[in-house]
Amino acid sequence: MNTRFLREEVDAAVDALLMQQVILYPTDTVWGLGCDAELPRAVEKIYQLKNRPANKACIVLVADEHMFARYAAVVPPNLPELLATQQRPTTYVVPGSPHLAPNLLAPDGTIGLRVVLDDEFCRLVVRRLGHGLVSTSANLSGEPTPALYAEIDPALVRKADYVAYWRQDDTTRAAPSRVVRVLPDGSLEVLRD
Repeated sequence: MNTRFLREEVDAAVDALLMQQVILYPTDTVWGLGCDAELPRAVEKIYQLKNRPANKACIVLVADEHMFARYAAVVPPNLPELLATQQRPTTYVVPGSPHLAPNLLAPDGTIGLRVVLDDEFCRLVVRRLGHGLVSTSANLSGEPTPALYAEIDPALVRKADYVAYWRQDDTTRAAPSRVVRVLPDGSLEVLRD
């Protein structure tokens, strides 16, 4: 791995995010559009770019359990064990906190949070940003999810404020994350496996 290139890519992505811009980037699963999860105007721009219905929530990537707790109104008491045993990227649907942009929340007040464990680029971007990073697939609403950069609609690429070069030539396919709802008793309801 070219650590200098990685550092430059992380710096460029974070600079764009700090300017309240929308980035197109490889997530820990598929290619996505992202912005600072605390900025309603940036979140609105993502919805406009995707032609996404306003009532359809996005996922937020976080760096660790502490950041998870910032954005979750209710933190699963067994979160450390859940993270330690997860086999692939998993998004936890929990009640959202007031720190999130209000237009990120689902109509029932929940948000999907995913701790980035295995993807160095995403983990470094989120850590440097210091806020949650919106993650929604880089496609128009209703279109197929792009696992590879080459599958992204060129019109969407042109509309993003910043496009990461990191992993553009990667042909490794990844599936979207597993999505589970955390129930009041701490148990999980699988929404997408």
